[in-house]
Amino acid sequence: MELSASIFKAYDIRGVIDKTLDPSIAKLIGQSFGSAMREIGETVCVVGRDGRLSGPTLMAGLTEGLLSVGVDVIDLGVVATPMVYFGTNIKINGHQAKSGIMITGSHNPPDYNGFKMVLGSSAIYGEQIQALRERIIAKQFATGSGKRSEYDIFPEYLARIVGDVKLQRKIKIAVDCGNGVGGAFAGKLFRALGCEVEELFCEVDGTFPNHHPDPAHLENLQDLIKNLKNTDNEIGLAFDGDADRLGVVTKSGEVIFPDRQMMLFAKDVLGRNPGAQIIYDVKCTRNLATYIKQAGGEPLMWKTGHSLVKAKLKETGAPLAGEMSGHIFFKDRWYGFDDGLYTGARLLEILSGEKDLNATLEGLPNAICTPELQMPCAEGEPFVLLDKIKEKVAEGKSLGTNTLFPSSESINTIDGVRVEYADGFGLARPSNTTPIVVMRFEADSQTAIERIQAEFKQVFLGIKSDVKMPF
Repeated sequence: MELSASIFKAYDIRGVIDKTLDPSIAKLIGQSFGSAMREIGETVCVVGRDGRLSGPTLMAGLTEGLLSVGVDVIDLGVVATPMVYFGTNIKINGHQAKSGIMITGSHNPPDYNGFKMVLGSSAIYGEQIQALRERIIAKQFATGSGKRSEYDIFPEYLARIVGDVKLQRKIKIAVDCGNGVGGAFAGKLFRALGCEVEELFCEVDGTFPNHHPDPAHLENLQDLIKNLKNTDNEIGLAFDGDADRLGVVTKSGEVIFPDRQMMLFAKDVLGRNPGAQIIYDVKCTRNLATYIKQAGGEPLMWKTGHSLVKAKLKETGAPLAGEMSGHIFFKDRWYGFDDGLYTGARLLEILSGEKDLNATLEGLPNAICTPELQMPCAEGEPFVLLDKIKEKVAEGKSLGTNTLFPSSESINTIDGVRVEYADGFGLARPSNTTPIVVMRFEADSQTAIERIQAEFKQVFLGIKSDVKMPF
């Protein structure tokens, strides 16, 4: 198969099986990644895979590639993505592997698969991922002969969480894994923590026969909502295909989105780390910054993208970070990687001390907001459009004027354009994975949302008169 540039994404490598990805490509990726490891003195790599049907053959190709460049492979088998990350933070059979690869298509359709990578204790993204492609094209591979071994990491992972997280009472929960790989572990973990667990779609099945494993979309939470209404379960937890993201549903069917979950986590973490920075991405509610300040913390808004947030967490030493997509990163009592299962455990720990856990969740500050809106564009166009808008914003700032967004209070351009108003915000940013502009709006009233949207519409039409706005 010919190497396609399209599989090298911003945060990972991802493609369609037998179209852009097969075992021969996996072998090349193993050779390239293993050679990059050897350059920084690393010789041991942990690898795991999710429940997708293409996992075993991609694992074989990847392993062959890694071994051929002199890297020893510790095969964790079928695991959740966080377990590979965990494997790069502990000693396994006397080896400290600081690099790891997870074969996963995450929340993508069944015919997709890909690779999430940690190189020398750091998540790689952007130019580093492109460098892997360039190395393959140049065939700049190390030589050697590595050894392969197998390791069951779940008992150690389970013991580490159960030894750390303590619930004050038993909670009855429903868990929906959408037939993703988290289903092999979630029930065991939450029962070990003392919960009573009802499992929905926890049989690992790479065809995803019930609903898609992506809790960011409301249609995938309907089974969980229905369960909570018809049983005495108190709360619902949902996981994406590789269990690094968490969705939360209350007894009444209200979805507690990750930016509101972050309020509870921030308050808890700041109780032990007063004055600490808490990182969140540009998609999050403006209520989060207010909540962090009130809890004695310092809010820090950052770019969207799990690898980018992870890198910022490492750079700043912050004890907590989170994204609207559901990636939550605990450095407080944990290792700083995104882990939906551990996040679920920490949430239950907090809620087990509350008199009425649903009242606590539903009482978190809320606002009127739109779902994530997507404006389709030609390939590469989202970045061109947003760069033009950023240029005009910068021109206005240098002249001391703001003609683009006249009713705004401030404009943040770290990732697209986030415009803050007295009564809300509007966001437009280029997706790093597909040719779309992602938009989100929040305000104190529907009238305010419509006014903000009208301002955004005028700006985009002024840049390109035939753009198809998603509202």
